[in-house]
This record gives sequence, C-alpha cells and structure tokens, in this order.
Amino acid sequence: MKILVVGGTRFFGIPMVNALLSAGHDVTIATRGNAKADFAGEVKNVVFDRTDPESIKRALSGLKYDVIIDKIAYGSNDVKALLENASCDRYIQMSSCSVYHEDHADIREEEFITKDNPLKWQDRLPDYPETKRNAERAALEFMDEASCTFVRYPVVLGENDYTGRLRFYVDHIRNGSPMYVDDMDRAMSFIHEKEAGEFIAYLADHPCDGAVNGCSNGVIKISEIIDYAEKKIGKTAILCASGDAAPYNGLTDTLSFNTEKARGIGYTFSNLDSWIYGLIDYYVEA
Repeated sequence: MKILVVGGTRFFGIPMVNALLSAGHDVTIATRGNAKADFAGEVKNVVFDRTDPESIKRALSGLKYDVIIDKIAYGSNDVKALLENASCDRYIQMSSCSVYHEDHADIREEEFITKDNPLKWQDRLPDYPETKRNAERAALEFMDEASCTFVRYPVVLGENDYTGRLRFYVDHIRNGSPMYVDDMDRAMSFIHEKEAGEFIAYLADHPCDGAVNGCSNGVIKISEIIDYAEKKIGKTAILCASGDAAPYNGLTDTLSFNTEKARGIGYTFSNLDSWIYGLIDYYVEA
C-alpha cells in the first residue's frame, strides 16, 4: 500500500516505519525537513508544516494514499489542516490513553466515545487530555468512523525515550537527589517503544474501526520501580515533600487498559515484566 506517515522520525516512529517497510509498503515520510532518521529501507520524503493548510496543500495536491498514519496529531486544528488537504482511504491517528477521564484498572475503549465529544477547533492546549480528545473528534469531520483508527497508548518507554521520565527515578537515586513521590503504592501500565511502533504498523494491514487500546500486559507499582533501582544502584532513594516532583505523580488508582479489541484482530501484547526491569538496568548502566 501507499502509506503517508506524518512524523515518525524518532522514538517509536522508527520501529513503526521499519515494520511498514518490512511488510512491503511504499512509505512516504512527511516532516518539516529538520529531522532525519536511518530506516531499514528506502522511504520517500515530503516537507510541510502540518499547522499550515497551504503548506500541506502544496506538498500533497493530487496525491492519494491508501493509509495516512498521523503520528503527531496534537490538536483539532492540526487534524483539520491535514485532512482537508490530504486524501486517503484509512486514517490512523496516534491518540493517547489520556483521553479517558478517570484512573482505574482495565479501562475499555468505550469509556471515551469520540463522536460524543463536543468538537472545538483549537490549537495545541496546555490541557493535553482535552487536546487529544479534540484531535480524535476532528477526524470525524473528514472521515467516517469506520475509516479511522485512534490508537490509545499509556506512557511509552524504551531506550530511545527522550522524555527521561523513567530515567528520573534512576538518576535521582544514583545522584542522591531528593524526590517527591505522591503515588508510591499506585500501579500503572506501560508499553515498550518497539511494540508501540510495530502495533501501529500492524494496524495498516489489519483495519480496526474506531479507538483501540495498546499496552503491555500487567502493571508495576512506582514503589517497585524505586525498590528495584535502589537494589541495582546500591543506594536508598531520598524521598521528601521538598524534593523534585516525580513524573508519574498524581495517580489516584491502578491505571491499566483492556486490550481485548487488539487481540480480536490478532495482536497480542508482551508482558510488562518481560522488559521493564531490563530497561531499568539499561538506565542504571548508562
């Protein structure tokens, strides 16, 4: 298939594009032209500013894609700028589990219904969850829901994670820096960067209508992350209210996501404990 990937030059975009190439697809990468990546095969490139409808129109006028994978759909105006000027049969949007309103275990896709969300045409907001809800809803102004897939992930982790969120705990323990953690005994789900990329590529060949959750099986408590890092480093974490606020603060309950819908199209996610401790080892040894 002819596939346009908007974004995709870093983090889990790289294993996603490599999986698309491995499956034999004709892949075009759309970026602002600033980022370069080495992929395991040849890709085409187009340059545009995804916030500028005229820039997109100039780059894509007259072109038709079987699938558009929108890796960087941050707000409703971003989606509008793209879909009013690009043509495709199927649209896959990188959404987020942040669209769900409440933390609890085994959250299902129907707990946020895209079409029921009031549409607001807005740029990227400080309120990230609301921004992503708007981005999903905006797509339905241009595509039927049966032609859209909204991929909802929790926090994505991996060796190439540029956010440094898991590394925060390791570095603070290693450096003896105080940290403030308000959810020590709360547990949460994650997904590894490689699997996050490969599942989106899988969706190109295995259509899934509407929203679909993706995450590793199982959860880990924040206290378990800290305990494991303490043992590997040989130091005790300094925990106090005046320390640096930890990145996963604010959990109010176990936070995990049901992936039966993904299993229904033939995809089974890995177990969290098969890779999370190895990733902590990677940061400890870095």
